[in-house]
Amino acid sequence: MHAEPSFVIVILTGLSGAGKSTALRVFEDMGFFCVDGLPAAMLPKLAALYRGQADRRARGLALGMDIRQHDFLKDWELARTEMEAEGLNFQVVFLEAEHQELLRRYHETRRPHPLESESLGLSQALEEERSLLEPLRAAASLVIDTSQYSIHDLRRALQEKWAVLGQEPRGLRVHIISFGFKYAAPKEADLLFDLRFLPNPYFDPELKPLTGKDPRVAAYALDNETGREFLGRFLGFMEYLVPLYAGEGRFRLTIGMGCTGGHHRSVAVAERLFEALRAKGFTVTLEHRHIDRA
Repeated sequence: MHAEPSFVIVILTGLSGAGKSTALRVFEDMGFFCVDGLPAAMLPKLAALYRGQADRRARGLALGMDIRQHDFLKDWELARTEMEAEGLNFQVVFLEAEHQELLRRYHETRRPHPLESESLGLSQALEEERSLLEPLRAAASLVIDTSQYSIHDLRRALQEKWAVLGQEPRGLRVHIISFGFKYAAPKEADLLFDLRFLPNPYFDPELKPLTGKDPRVAAYALDNETGREFLGRFLGFMEYLVPLYAGEGRFRLTIGMGCTGGHHRSVAVAERLFEALRAKGFTVTLEHRHIDRA
């Protein structure tokens, strides 16, 4: 017997201090039954038990798991294999942050890291955890870098991304991020493109307050010799490249599109790439990370 497609299990994991507890509360607000600190070995049993209940008021299970659990990685692999054999619909959301940001958070909270010991300081413990969890990160359905996120930013990002991710079939997911180099390039990007060679609408007083979603801004940046030539070559290249990543068996591909402020050029090109890939039948999500920055 297989789980209903609409009933999904979300595994929230990642680096200690990256925001897992906050993310779990977001899923609770979205109608998920949430459990934090569940031993990975118990996951298939809980999923089977909950699946057999008549009560379907919850949208699914959201389970927080991390390196604090003894033999976490070994137990997770066994649990994952068992859930796949049972046909359970589950997604892994991996939260991470930059090293210095994690150090800052730990110093503020004054809580010990799970891997700290007399022979392993905080900085070394963070690096060790990052290394240990890399295979889990590589297999995740969604990776979120929370370095620049407030609690409200993380909540909004999870709600927006899950609204699409939670309804899509398994397979390669392409996530496009427009951003501004003056703020920060997305650390989670697999491919990064610098669009600052395109004409900049920022210097047109009428276009400056608008965004790349406006057709007039997009035309200014792209409806010229350079823009047309670039767009034709770029979209053709991406339509060729993405299937190669899919054929490799990857779970996700994150593409960063950057300009100076993340307001005009990167937004316009990201919108065009999103439309082109979606028209080809790819599973695509779009995030304008810095579009609302002043």
